[in-house]
Amino acid sequence: MSKAFWMALGLVLVFEGLGPLLAPKGWREMVSQLSQQDDNSLRRIGGCLVVAGSVIAYMMYTSM
Repeated sequence: MSKAFWMALGLVLVFEGLGPLLAPKGWREMVSQLSQQDDNSLRRIGGCLVVAGSVIAYMMYTSM
């Protein structure tokens, strides 16, 4: 279990790092636009990301 957790964390860090690595200007603009959103919009975005990630993780877990 812990091996899978560290693998997942590593992959998250790789994917999170691709934005600033490949398109720093666009990434900075996106972060700037996100910082101007109200709290409820950010909560909705975060909630959608959590649900999407959970669904993907569940699908991968059940296919093993």
